[in-house]
Amino acid sequence: MTQPLFTLPQPPLVPISGTDLGYPVQRIFCVGRNYAAHALEMGNEVDREAPFYFNKAPQTLCLSGASIPYPLETSDCHYEMEFVVALSAPAFRVSVDEAMDAVYGYACGIDLTRRDLQGVAKEKRRPWDIGKDFENASIIAPLTPKSEFGDIAEQTIRLSVDGRIAQEATLADMIWSVPEIIAHLSRFYHLEPGDLIYTGTPAGVGPVLPGNVLLGEIDGLAPLHLTITAAE
Repeated sequence: MTQPLFTLPQPPLVPISGTDLGYPVQRIFCVGRNYAAHALEMGNEVDREAPFYFNKAPQTLCLSGASIPYPLETSDCHYEMEFVVALSAPAFRVSVDEAMDAVYGYACGIDLTRRDLQGVAKEKRRPWDIGKDFENASIIAPLTPKSEFGDIAEQTIRLSVDGRIAQEATLADMIWSVPEIIAHLSRFYHLEPGDLIYTGTPAGVGPVLPGNVLLGEIDGLAPLHLTITAAE
């Protein structure tokens, strides 16, 4: 039997509120331009034809409460506050009505973006993974089970930077709802337990600087705390 050359780390675990359990993360899917006001502020048209996605490696996960260095090779790193959905059952070619059966729970998340690197890649019509997929780029707070959160409706999603509100909207403002996202995504992937979906960010994205303290909040979920320190 072939033996591994070296041992890889175990999948990262996201704490589950009120328990001593951790949610093992297999994949991270992210939805682009899912709030109309954010699409407009980035100079893009609002598109209801179909959602689009990008991926981030699970190794980019960073838990709430961390202090992280300013990201490498960028001078324009942006915060993007997001509602995160965690799956606990398979979903493949499911309908919108069936989609929520796969959901375990939800969390506050931040998608950090090296905006300058993303912009250069877009201008050259190249993939912009380097602007999104990097160490500590996927911040997440403890998960809250779906049964404790209730229905997704008018809950406020908010991000404050050094005590100043930078982003604020409601989950009802999403262009594509969570069931619609899961149903659509399941046409292209066999979704599995351990898959996280970052569902997009409201308007108000902007740069972070060393010394910034970020607070992400969504009604009914554990808050997210993050401190940005000096670059390494």
